[in-house]
Amino acid sequence: MTEIRNFDVVIIGGGPGGYVAAIRSAQLGLKTAIIEEKHMGGICLNWGCIPTKALLRSAEVYHLMQHSEQFGIKAKGVEFDFGAIIKRSRDVAAQLSGGISKLMKKNKVEVFDGRGKLNGKGAVKVEKDGKKIADITAKHIIIATGARARVLPGFEPDGKQVLTYKEAMVPDSMPKSLLVIGSGAIGIEFASFYRNLGAEVTVAEITDRVLPVEDVEISNIARKSFEAQGMKIHTGTQVSGIRYQEERNLEPGTKNLENKSSKFQVPSSIIATLTKDGKSFEIEVERVIVAVGIVPNSENMGFEGTKIKLERGHIKTNEWCETDEKGVYAIGDVAGAPWLAHKASHEAVVCIEKIAGLHAHPIKKENIPGCTYCTPQVASVGLTEEKAKEGGRKIKVGRFPYMGNGKAIALGEPQGLIKTIFDEQTGELLGAHMIGAEVTELLGAFLVGKTMEATEADFMHTIFPHPTLSEMIHESVLDAFGKVLHM
Repeated sequence: MTEIRNFDVVIIGGGPGGYVAAIRSAQLGLKTAIIEEKHMGGICLNWGCIPTKALLRSAEVYHLMQHSEQFGIKAKGVEFDFGAIIKRSRDVAAQLSGGISKLMKKNKVEVFDGRGKLNGKGAVKVEKDGKKIADITAKHIIIATGARARVLPGFEPDGKQVLTYKEAMVPDSMPKSLLVIGSGAIGIEFASFYRNLGAEVTVAEITDRVLPVEDVEISNIARKSFEAQGMKIHTGTQVSGIRYQEERNLEPGTKNLENKSSKFQVPSSIIATLTKDGKSFEIEVERVIVAVGIVPNSENMGFEGTKIKLERGHIKTNEWCETDEKGVYAIGDVAGAPWLAHKASHEAVVCIEKIAGLHAHPIKKENIPGCTYCTPQVASVGLTEEKAKEGGRKIKVGRFPYMGNGKAIALGEPQGLIKTIFDEQTGELLGAHMIGAEVTELLGAFLVGKTMEATEADFMHTIFPHPTLSEMIHESVLDAFGKVLHM
């Protein structure tokens, strides 16, 4: 008979929501346990945010070296080692995942290696390889099981040529050509990574523009930049089917395709059928990356007999991350959009502090930032110009181009735009939308401003250091109110 272990808080899932909840819980003196069946750090640290940024950094360095002469540096014969690039990415992920395990020990959080599921009121069962390894009771149970890649029927990943984000991070070789289905953050980041390393990249997006959640103006600039880099972009386009091309390039004169051991054979290519405006056309590529969203990990969680409600697989919660079942909470991707690691981590803190009786503040979704680490980077927070107008707001819009910034020109990064949106009557910052070098870092100033409910006057009276990219924040605000200095 399994011993029953008792805790104040138990968290199912060790991703950026789960492990942060565990740390904050322990900090507040609550006896805490966390259950993780695969890797501490979840998708974010192991197969998402962190390793992809390591890949993108390698591609960025290679791309920079290919254009080093513009900086007066001759770097002839620069090559990349694709295997080493992949290994570095995995090493970075492993280092950080191990760091999370150390944080659990430091904060005296008990870690259970297995799969957790509800097992009655205030109870959780932990299983490993189909066998129960622990029974746990807790007054508070937090579900942080995350999500996985959505698989389209007919586009099931084969691990070699049809890939999700996971397989796309650890390919066995560098493809010469690929099709990316979906132009959200994940799809565009992979498109950018492989294009910077020299692959022929085609992007198919079913909506009418790339990065469809971004401001239209930013989206349009992004498309022009991607196409200037050599990407082929098809918007308003559906990938209606794929098929494998017969293996080709045998030894001259050989026609026997049954001889699978021939060293002259190359892997089969894929013929993808794309449909736009009722017309179809075909393209041939080596690989396909499917990046069409996520599916929440909410199946087989023991919800039967509880009051927990699901909406399209996501667990329904209130502003405090509480489900309709008393004592059960949900945070992160499993609890719904936006599917972002920083949103999960912040929900974790809100949830735990509410449990502990502190004066917690629920998340304002309009203050959740979005970042895409392609080349050029894209970052945003708050209302787009279109949404602000649709809401009947009278607005002032400011813009400042990278070309007008000395630091951007000195860096060799003159392409980009900072765009700000303010309420005309109150001066409230409604949104900020950016494309260009390091905008994911610049966004922080706008995030602090929105959290503090800053007005245009607060930004105007701030002295920004010179020469920096951050001066463009100041100039875009000045432009919204007719006071821009350097344009």
